[in-house]
Amino acid sequence: MFENLQDRLGSILNGLTGRGALSEADVSAALREVRRALLEADVALDVVRSFTDRVREKAVGAEILKSIKPGQMVVKIVHDELIEMLGGEGVGIDLHAPAPVVVMMVGLQGSGKTTTSAKIAHRLSTREKKKVLMASLDTRRPAAQEQLRQLGAQANIDTLPIISGQSPTDIAARAVQAARLGGHDVVILDTAGRTHVDEPLMVEMADIKKRSNPHEILLVADSLTGQDAVNLARSFDERVGITGLVLTRMDGDGRGGAALSMRAVTGKPIKLIGVGEKMSELEEFHPRRIADRILGMGDIVSLVERAAENIDAEKAAAMAAKMAKGKFDLDDLADQLRQMQKMGGMGGIMGMMPGMAGMKDKMAAAGLDDRLFGRQIAIIQSMTKAERANPDLLKHSRKKRIAAGSGTDAAAINKLLKMHRQMADMMKMMGGKGKGGMMKQMMGGLAGKMGLGGGLGGMGGGMPDLSNIDPRQLEALQKQAEAAGLGKPGGGMPGLGGLPGGLPGLGAKLPGLGGGFPGLPGLPKKK
Repeated sequence: MFENLQDRLGSILNGLTGRGALSEADVSAALREVRRALLEADVALDVVRSFTDRVREKAVGAEILKSIKPGQMVVKIVHDELIEMLGGEGVGIDLHAPAPVVVMMVGLQGSGKTTTSAKIAHRLSTREKKKVLMASLDTRRPAAQEQLRQLGAQANIDTLPIISGQSPTDIAARAVQAARLGGHDVVILDTAGRTHVDEPLMVEMADIKKRSNPHEILLVADSLTGQDAVNLARSFDERVGITGLVLTRMDGDGRGGAALSMRAVTGKPIKLIGVGEKMSELEEFHPRRIADRILGMGDIVSLVERAAENIDAEKAAAMAAKMAKGKFDLDDLADQLRQMQKMGGMGGIMGMMPGMAGMKDKMAAAGLDDRLFGRQIAIIQSMTKAERANPDLLKHSRKKRIAAGSGTDAAAINKLLKMHRQMADMMKMMGGKGKGGMMKQMMGGLAGKMGLGGGLGGMGGGMPDLSNIDPRQLEALQKQAEAAGLGKPGGGMPGLGGLPGGLPGLGAKLPGLGGGFPGLPGLPKKK
């Protein structure tokens, strides 16, 4: 998401911050590059013009050109204007209405309406404990209603029973009535789409709106369609009147121009973004956090929230207790690798850490990718319980059997065992005496202010009750991180082995990564 734009803007703005003084010509040259980068990211031309005009107006003032750090001031202006373009503050789904709250999903065929409807229902039922009813109004697409029913069964969400021959407007009225009788808090109407906007579609949407009186009308748009998505949003808003946008397949688009354009052109907030195929891979759209990611400043708040969702508090507490005793077996290592996979793998975590976004390419070049974790877990699962608890049992014959079972070779097993030894040594240090051991110091003062008991979940510490942290505390953490210099590219993360100096407990140095990630398996040795 936004990778191309992140790379381009990062190099342009780094060129400005490295200079002692800026002239008006320097700013103009940089803004020309910014404009080109935004156009290449498929942002609408009028949005790009208005963005660069606003930045130029603020950036060529005398107080900027003569300030102590003019380059950083320009970066701040670009950052602020990006937030403004994306909508200022994040806006969630509005459920402040008498139950059942009707949410109507609209959009073109193939944009992901049905899957997104199920994702939203799952999010509302798990996070906000709402009782949700889903109803498919798509009578044209073969098996569309059956698809929603099956998604509902997977996510344990109620769906309206299918009655063949009913019109979409009749189904909408029946869904609202059923939700009222069934005591549901929310009813989600998944409407039909077309391959393009046409008059019959708009008439049908208007009729459904009249019969069901929706509180929210969400337009689902595929972010890969670029500028077409902007025209689509404008058409639907004029005819039906949308209250917000949901962008799907954001994980598949490195440009992100649709997201940058749609809010500015329509004035409607982007409420949610789909970032994967799984039911849980739907995120709230926070303009400030997205702007931080685009400019390589990281997104600590979202990383901690993701950790809170994916880390089992009981397991983390048990792990912390084992670490305090200096114990760390191969089952624990497999748990750590699975937790990192759940949090988006190394690439997902690096992209959210301040100053670390540029590391992903170096990691890929060194042969370090998330498939490596899968191979390591396969090796561990091919061992017996006794072997996992006591790796010293692994002699040549056992390694041969494990290699055959996991589809690897003895060299891969040896690398894994070496990684485990290094991590086990690190765990002993973390459980050592003096100031509570390294574990308590890992996140430095930031962890203390947030009330965390250790490091970031899968990176060598427990997170006992992260889910109860007040979002305002998370926002405060982000500000503290920026104040500590973490918002700057290459700023690093204190207490995580001095990133970019390495994640704790992850082994031998990775060449070319400024200090590296200790202990990650299968890495080439320094020559």
